[in-house]
Formats: sequence, C-alpha cells, structure tokens
Amino acid sequence: MKVSQYPYKRIDPAAFRAECAALAEEAKNAPDAQSLLAAREKAVALIKHLVTTTTTAELRFCLNTADEYYLGEKEFYDEKMPELQVALLDFYKAFLASEHVDAALRDGLNPLVVKQYECSVRSSDPKIVKDAAKENRLVTRYVKIMSDLTVEFRGETLPFTVVKKYFADKDRETRKEAYCAFGKALEAVSDEIDDIFDQLIHLRNKMARKLGYDNFIPLGYDRLGRVGFTRAQTDVFAENVLSEYVPLIDEMKRSIGKKIGIDALKLYDNDSWFVSGNPAPTGTPEEMFAAAKDMYHDMDADAGKFFDSMLQADAFDVLSRKGKWGGGFCTSFPDYRQPFILANFNGTSADVDVLTHEAGHAFADYMMYRQNNDYELNVGGMETAETHSMSMEFFCWKYIERFFGDRARDYKFMHLGDSLTFIPYGTMVDRFQHIMYEKENLTPAERKAVWRELEKMYRPYMDADGIPYLEQGTRWQYQMHIFEQPFYYIDYCFAQTAALQFLLASQENYADAFGRYKKLLLQGGGKTFAELLTEAGLRPPFTKGVLKETGERARKLLDTLQK
Repeated sequence: MKVSQYPYKRIDPAAFRAECAALAEEAKNAPDAQSLLAAREKAVALIKHLVTTTTTAELRFCLNTADEYYLGEKEFYDEKMPELQVALLDFYKAFLASEHVDAALRDGLNPLVVKQYECSVRSSDPKIVKDAAKENRLVTRYVKIMSDLTVEFRGETLPFTVVKKYFADKDRETRKEAYCAFGKALEAVSDEIDDIFDQLIHLRNKMARKLGYDNFIPLGYDRLGRVGFTRAQTDVFAENVLSEYVPLIDEMKRSIGKKIGIDALKLYDNDSWFVSGNPAPTGTPEEMFAAAKDMYHDMDADAGKFFDSMLQADAFDVLSRKGKWGGGFCTSFPDYRQPFILANFNGTSADVDVLTHEAGHAFADYMMYRQNNDYELNVGGMETAETHSMSMEFFCWKYIERFFGDRARDYKFMHLGDSLTFIPYGTMVDRFQHIMYEKENLTPAERKAVWRELEKMYRPYMDADGIPYLEQGTRWQYQMHIFEQPFYYIDYCFAQTAALQFLLASQENYADAFGRYKKLLLQGGGKTFAELLTEAGLRPPFTKGVLKETGERARKLLDTLQK
C-alpha cells in the first residue's frame, strides 16, 4: 500500500483513555512477570496506532499547510495529545509499581525500557495538560509562519526554501542579495516570532516548575528520553569544542576564504567553498533517484531492499512548492512498518543529502522493524538516530560520482568541510537554548545579543554585518529545532563526531566500517549511546581528546581532497 492510501480516522480520546485505564488495571493485577509483559505488549500496540494516526495527520498537514481539514486535525492533536500522553501515564505507573518488574527484567526485558517509562512519568502529569496544549498551538503557529514565508527576490515572490539555493550561489553579490532579501522577509514577521518564542520560554519553564524541576532544561532532557548521557556531559562537550575544535575550524575557514578570494568572511560566504561555485547534482530528480537505487543495491542487499520498498510505497515527497513545510525530515508509520521522507529539492547538493542523510534514518527504521526491537527504544536516542543518518552520508562517498560526475571530489571536500564546521554551530545552538531557559526574562533584543556573543565564540571567522535584520543576531529564528524540539540539536553534534570516525575508518577499510555500522543499526536503542559506539569501535564524543584527534585527522583528509 502506498503511504498516500493509508486510511485515516481521528483518535477518539475517550476510547483511548478507557483502553489505557484497562491496561493499567491489567498491569496492576498481573499475577506474574509474563502477564505483566503481556500487558506491555498491548500497550505498545496501542501506542503504535496512536503514533501512526497522528503521524498521518501531521504529514498531510506538512505536505500542504493550507489544507483546512488536516490543519484542523493538527490543531485537534495539538489540543488533545497532552491528554492522551497523560492517559498513558496510568499504565506506565502501574507497570513500574508492579512487584514483578524485577522478574520481567530477569526474563529479558531491557532495563532501558524501564528507564524510558520513568522519563515519561517524570515529564508528564495532568497538571500540565492545558499548558502542553498551548505549547503545541504555539509551535504550530510558528511552523505555519515559516511555511508561508515568502521572499521578494529579483522581481519574484518565492518560497523561502527556493531562495535558500541562492545562499550558496557562486556569485558573492547574489548570495548577499538573497540573504538581504530573506532578512527583510524575516523582519516582517519578527515581532510574531519573538512573541511566540517568549511565550514558549515562559510556558515551558512554568510546566517544569509544576513538575518539580528548577526550569525546563532537565524536563527537556526527560522529554527526549535521554538515558545515555547527562547535562554535565553536554557541558564538557561544549567546553571541548571551544578549546579543541574552534581554533582548528577558525584556521580552516579563514584559509579556505583566502583561497576563494575573500579576506573577511560574512554569513553569506559560509556555504561557499569554490570560486567556480559549489558542486550541484548533475541529474534531474528522477535521475538522482535512479542513481540512489543503484547505489543502495550495490552497497548492501538489505539496503537495496529498503530503497525498493520506499519507492514502492511512494514514501518520498521531495519537490518544493508553496505551502509545503519548509524543512526536511524522515518520519515513520509503525503500524505499517514504513518510513517516509519529506524534503524540498532546490537544485543544490542538499538534494543529494536527502538521499543519503534522510535515507540513513529511513534505513535504520527499516532495519529496526525487521529486527522486532523494543518499540519504546526505537532506533535509539536522537544522538544514535543522527549517527545512523550522518554516517550514511559518508558511506555514500563511494558512489558520489553518480550524482556529481567530475565534481565528485569537490563535493567530498565541501561535504567534509560542512561537517566539520557544523559541530561548533550546533554546539552554539545548544548553548543558546540553555541560556534562554536559565534567563527566561531576557528581552528580544537581549536574546539577540546573546546569539551575537555566541557567534563570536563559536564562529569567530565570520559575521552577519550589513545583512538587514540578520546582523542583529537573529539566525536562530529560522532554526526550527529551537522552537519545535528544544535541546535536540546537540544530538547532531554528538552524531557528527561519531560519523566522522566512521568516515575515517571507511577510508582504510570500507567493508569493515560498513559492517560495524550495520551492526550498530541492528541493535537499535538496545544499549546506551556510549555502549553502542564503543561496540562499533568508536569513541564517545564527550570523551576528552576525541574532538581534537578526530578533527585533526579529518582536516588532513580534507587537505588531500583539495586540487
């Protein structure tokens, strides 16, 4: 069945609550471990159906944010989802309180499942249902603004996703013009974005305090189900990025800037790597998909079957259009064991990234479904999931000529350079969020000043001076994760550090590195992030020295890719 053919029927909140209550009673009265585990299996089936249903509504809204019906469904779940999550708490609490949990663990229940239930119990409660519904409405309001945002550029009114391709144009004046046009468009909605963010900061902190947290930061960690690393480890990582990594990236970017004739790098130069312009895919979207199909079949039998299944299910929507959600993501329908990829092709190398990065997520989902891993643990935490996708980007280097022809080497140089520079940026996003929730009463101007200071620390090689509105320190306003999924962004940085290690290993022995990568996929979230990486022969990113060593080795590889 194709994804577009999946039936949709709105969840009945009253019926869902009744099922949760019945399962809670079943867990509470379970006479032994097997009965307790049987109740859990029923709960998992219920959760899978909830996720499948809400994902169907969410995706159809993202595909066309002007669709009144699915906008209504999205708004319905924004309002009701907190209630449904609270209903599940009754089951989680009854399960955790059972005298048979220890026996269930001895019978093979993964202890990380219990930890996930504990995170859920800590991070949700009937007392915050109304607040959580308001939070959802605010996020949807932000998504709608960004999806509808258009930019006046060279006599045309264009969606932001289309204008973005000019951010990396080979002509510097064109890049500057595109950024200036976008800055003006963003400024036109800036008061509303500032208001949404201010409300989110105060609302999330309010919810956290109702639940006994000091502020939203630890609640945000629990909502992400983080059981593999701590706030302290993210702090250590950020310190290591500043001391071990930023000097390396600063020197690298300034050196590359001089080679392309730019002494003082601006924000609109950050994505430029060659005087002749960045490499772009040589084929049409149809040709790129054909090349991707051949690539995955050659890479591995399972990878080939995975990509075929995606094509058969029409599990891609990649062409940009007005009213479509402006980013890119991979989502999944557990009832059908089917991943789905949404993107916005714009003729740049980012189009190929969709067929590597997002396909890495989808491949991990595909493997998880066929392994029948614990659903609650999924493919792992966000940091593990992003390791899957970012590593797949590098494993696709072997085939990259199929997409870029005689500029394949240039693509590798640009891709590795982007990967290295991302880590300071992603860490900066994470630090910004921590400051925002710790200092919730900052004014919009003060928040922008914080961003400017962080830019000087983490990206000292460039600035946004001269770009309308963006020069005020507003780059964060179109980083959707900050609004939608707070504290998720550091997971990309951890994952990038791991993925770079896979890249270096693949340069020495591709088959061995890919074998270890596939083993990582097959384990899903069955172990902590550090345990999974160690078993794959990688060093956890928050280990002292790993950034410096990985960065220096990757920089040497980058040098070999220069003509």
